[in-house]
Amino acid sequence: MTTASPEPLDNRPPAIGASPRRQLALQLAAALAVLSLAWPYYGMRNEELPWPGTALAIGGVALLLASFTRQPWWWRLIHLFFAPLAWGVAGLAIDPGWFLLLFIALLLVYRGALTGQVPLYLSNRPTALALAELTAERPALRFLDLGAGIGSVLRPLAGKRPDASFTGVENAPATWLIGRLLTAGLANCDWRWGDFWRTDLASFDVVYAFLSPAPMAALWEKVQREMRPGSLFVSNSFPVPGVEASREIELADARQTRLYCYRV
Repeated sequence: MTTASPEPLDNRPPAIGASPRRQLALQLAAALAVLSLAWPYYGMRNEELPWPGTALAIGGVALLLASFTRQPWWWRLIHLFFAPLAWGVAGLAIDPGWFLLLFIALLLVYRGALTGQVPLYLSNRPTALALAELTAERPALRFLDLGAGIGSVLRPLAGKRPDASFTGVENAPATWLIGRLLTAGLANCDWRWGDFWRTDLASFDVVYAFLSPAPMAALWEKVQREMRPGSLFVSNSFPVPGVEASREIELADARQTRLYCYRV
């Protein structure tokens, strides 16, 4: 996702940055719980540890721990399949270099999911059309997309509104580069690399985000702190917890997209 002046560190949500360590702790706790029971049991029977079943048990316990601690659904799936997949892949004798290459590729595309619990979600065309209609009566519109992906919202909006200014912020290298190339010919589109937590929202009339449930409470605090009265914050699919939206727009698309609109 050039960046604005950094906010003080205490304005950033600490739980998001710490999440990968929590997930690692959950996976290690599941492995320790299963192995501490299985190893003595099979050791006393003088039998070899059945690794396929053990890996499945670790995955099941990790899923229970992730569910108990209310982790997002994608982390629960990761916990469930991590140990079984790790055991399965270990038997394939794959060159370690391929794993490094895969990790780098995932980091280039899904950096937000690894570091901030924000997976890559691409907004569809019906969403862009709904946003165009929602902002049609705002002259000289200044629009910001937080976590802009490859520009699937900004490109159609910038094409429809040459009088308006559109800014996208993205921090995953591969998606930023694709978005940069796709928006290069749009004079009214400012494509930025950076952290949306460090992006000042004060100069924008409409701020749009398609993130995940994890950052919404902290993002709403940032919106209230920085956006001007009368401006609009729009969240795709994920409402601000405990806050009633000023308007909800349900789209007739395959995923039944809902836009939550909050007037500041």
